Amino acid sequence: MFVHIAYKTNIMYKHKLKYLLLSGVLLCACSIKRENVLKYVDPNIGTAHSRWFFYTPAALPHGMAKLAPSTNGHYGNPSGWEAVGYDTRHTSVEGFAHFHEWQIGGIVAMPANGPLLLSPGTLEDAKNGKKTGYRSNFDRKNETAEPGYYKVLLDDYHISAELTATERVGFHRYTFSKNEQSRIILDIGNKQGESAEVLDAAIKMTDDTHFEGFVTTYPNYIRQYDPKGKISMYFYGELSKKPAHAGSFTAGTNPGTPAADQNASSAKGKGAGLFLEYKTSDQEIIEMKVGLSYTSTANAKINLETEAKTLSFDQARKQAQQIWQKELGKLYVSSKDHNSKVKFYTGLYHALLGRGIASDVNGHFPKYQGEIGRLPLKPNGQPNYNFYNTDAIWGAFWNLTQLWALAYPERYKDYVQTQLEVYKSRGWFADGVSNGQFTSGVGTNFVGLAIAGAYNSGIRDYDIDLAYKAIRANETEGKNRPEGSGKMDVDAFMKNNYVPFVDEDKTDSTGSRFSASHTLEYSFSAFAAAQMARSLGKTADYNLFIQKSNGWKLLFNKDSKLIQPKRADGSFIDKFDPLQPWRGFQEGNAVQYTFYVPQNPAGLIAEIGKEEFNNRLDGIFSTAQKNGFGGGKEIDAFAGIKSSYNHGNQPNLHVSWLFNFSGKPWLTQKWTRAICNEFYGVESIHGYGYGQDEDQGQLGSWYVMAALGLFDVKGFTDQRPVVELGSPLFDKAEIRLGNQRNLTITALNNSAENIYVQSATFNGKTLNNCWLYQDELMQGGKLEFVMGSKPNENWGVQNPPPSAQ
Repeated sequence: MFVHIAYKTNIMYKHKLKYLLLSGVLLCACSIKRENVLKYVDPNIGTAHSRWFFYTPAALPHGMAKLAPSTNGHYGNPSGWEAVGYDTRHTSVEGFAHFHEWQIGGIVAMPANGPLLLSPGTLEDAKNGKKTGYRSNFDRKNETAEPGYYKVLLDDYHISAELTATERVGFHRYTFSKNEQSRIILDIGNKQGESAEVLDAAIKMTDDTHFEGFVTTYPNYIRQYDPKGKISMYFYGELSKKPAHAGSFTAGTNPGTPAADQNASSAKGKGAGLFLEYKTSDQEIIEMKVGLSYTSTANAKINLETEAKTLSFDQARKQAQQIWQKELGKLYVSSKDHNSKVKFYTGLYHALLGRGIASDVNGHFPKYQGEIGRLPLKPNGQPNYNFYNTDAIWGAFWNLTQLWALAYPERYKDYVQTQLEVYKSRGWFADGVSNGQFTSGVGTNFVGLAIAGAYNSGIRDYDIDLAYKAIRANETEGKNRPEGSGKMDVDAFMKNNYVPFVDEDKTDSTGSRFSASHTLEYSFSAFAAAQMARSLGKTADYNLFIQKSNGWKLLFNKDSKLIQPKRADGSFIDKFDPLQPWRGFQEGNAVQYTFYVPQNPAGLIAEIGKEEFNNRLDGIFSTAQKNGFGGGKEIDAFAGIKSSYNHGNQPNLHVSWLFNFSGKPWLTQKWTRAICNEFYGVESIHGYGYGQDEDQGQLGSWYVMAALGLFDVKGFTDQRPVVELGSPLFDKAEIRLGNQRNLTITALNNSAENIYVQSATFNGKTLNNCWLYQDELMQGGKLEFVMGSKPNENWGVQNPPPSAQ
């Protein structure tokens, strides 16, 4: 069966390659009109204190194979989410890892020469010139990072290392110096990035030029949220040259000192690895292809033979970069402002890089505790959709899902189908999911809301009845709910219409320490479920959910006009500090979260009072601007900060768009443009603010949508979604919509000073509203703005976006 499927898929892949090469020729033929946008992508932006997934240049959009250098990957991270992997402040490379996903990392390769060293060594020793491990110093002037390609000169060895990839295969090309003791080290059995403890590992040479193996890890978030789960990564590799000698190593009895066996070509257990010895001439090239899989070494081999059997390194690189050009080029912007284009395409690059497929070319995918699922296949033998690994989707409805719905609906469908597969297997949606295991990010669960947004956006190529059944359970049921599915306090919300505050650091059927933010989140999710229920004719469910969507009102303190946590007896908590994070509010505070009523902005504005609402919010942004719209201008400041606004974290990402609902759309235009210009940067430290919590492309996606001047505070959860309009950053943006229609957005008289909309037309008709229905926008055509340096306080104010549907 494997051979038959591999043969069929290989034929299809060759056709795909032929098409991509042809499309590359066509792109070149059109280069007079459209330049290659890859030059505007800078993967090094924001790489100081960046997350594990963030810096993976040698990868395809949503690829499984995400190759990258590590500077501190083997250090791991104590809580499972901190920055680890590649940091621009470091000056040495400890190896090149193949897997970079949420809670997943491993399979390291490193070329070297000289005395045999089998542990990576420390950053400190390398910086001080001590050779205690195989890591090598490097100079960034000798480093190249592009979408689909990476190259660096390893100074300690005078070896050039290059990386590229197909979806499931990593390519290495090492150019060696002349040396009698050259080698390739395959370090398999040690933690990498977010992978944490290794449970088991194995690697062996299967013949003179092929090797295979696996590593199984126990990441921190699985330990916490799915204790019986585990992560297994499989590989099958091919060398272009037979080693003169192969040896192996394991962890050994002394920590940090591997035990080597010069006469073994296999190793098993923690710390397992191989070292492949060569005698190299000057500028000798040795290449390596590594097929990857989350299901078996057999499928890793099938993935390699299907995608890469006949590909050279240069062909793979060319193909990877053509794919990136095609995907990034779906949004083509024109401007004289170079830095804005760099921010735009780097943000879009991270948006397309963030999630990663976990299914094989034959449709096999990882389920719970090592079980293997099988996706339905198309007549050509390819899977009908991809199964994803994904961080939690907390806040992604204000960035990623809107971008997916606009131009990448196949990504949105894959996400929905992934969650439905998890639901069929486990009986619940996964907040975050790693190889079918629950890896909850924040203990809530917005999967139902995201799927409702897909449905209302017209993305419906899945079992709708099953999807609604799962959404309803996600929003209403707490009995026997696994902790990894999040919303452990949903019973309390259903009983009280709000989540009661508890002093302990817990979340259960009695309430939560994050009770207020959970109440706001569950109210929003209930609204989304209500809209889908109404579309499906489920009137009773609609009435239930729309009533629950007003839960936020129970926590609104009419005296302070702030959201304030309540205890189970209905009393507001005492000693209340509106700026205090973490007490009632997850990763935020009352001032930030009071604006978290996206499902009913008009209702919130009415409670606060329109004038006070506008003055308060405008004042918040004026103050926040002094701190770069985040936690200041120091690294690490992104979550739980004591400030009134924090763009570096998800709960605030819709707030600048609320002026469209409060009669002052010019303030949305002002502040969204300011955030684009000032929060986002083009440096390694100031990339996505100074906190660098990019969360798998969310902040990059926000920039993309805001720069286009398009957004929806409800994340397309209305029964008939709308798109609010802001201040387009570019003179012209041409978008290939997901339905294959074209949308052109032009901003006449646009400049750094002319940030305010004076007038607008859509397909030649005057547009007086600061919004459109999404289905109108998706018909394509031309959206044209005339910009000016002063607000036109008469435009967009008469008919604000619908607040309730």
